[in-house]
Amino acid sequence: MKETKIMDSQEFQRKIKRLSSEIIDDTRGAENLVLIGIRSAGAYVAKRIAQQVKKSAGKEIPVGILDITLYRDDFFNRPIQPQIKQTILNFDITDKHVILVDDVLWTGRTVRAALDHMIDFGRPAKVRLCVLFDRGYRDFPIEPNYVGKKIDLPKNAWVQLMMTEDGGKDEVFVTDRKPGEGS
Repeated sequence: MKETKIMDSQEFQRKIKRLSSEIIDDTRGAENLVLIGIRSAGAYVAKRIAQQVKKSAGKEIPVGILDITLYRDDFFNRPIQPQIKQTILNFDITDKHVILVDDVLWTGRTVRAALDHMIDFGRPAKVRLCVLFDRGYRDFPIEPNYVGKKIDLPKNAWVQLMMTEDGGKDEVFVTDRKPGEGS
């Protein structure tokens, strides 16, 4: 298996700090703002951004978590059915400025599923997309508003985040092995 490190923990933290600053600027100091992370790594990134917003702007930002498993357009086509986890949105999103957060944007299918699921919880004033990585190529016309890093990868390459929340140390690799596959 081939693996190349594309981000270390220092750069990872710089990206979170920059994304947080951009969000604060664009939302007039984080007014009426909520963050919703797409489970799992997107939720971790959303929590990190919320912590940085609190540090920089002094505002506590609500963070929710979406499990989009049942909203995926390929749910019944998968050879092994994925485990469904909990969606946690303990606040009203109606008339809020929602930042939807994911770790990697590729085809846009995950974001499309997240938008479908999120609307079950209310009607936001506006929704913006924040991703740590944009790897290009889309099946759906979805573009991020906030991007940590843009990378162009072939279809047979995968971005793998290792985060402290999962026992890693905040590093990012490009690998030729699909996440979740054995060695």
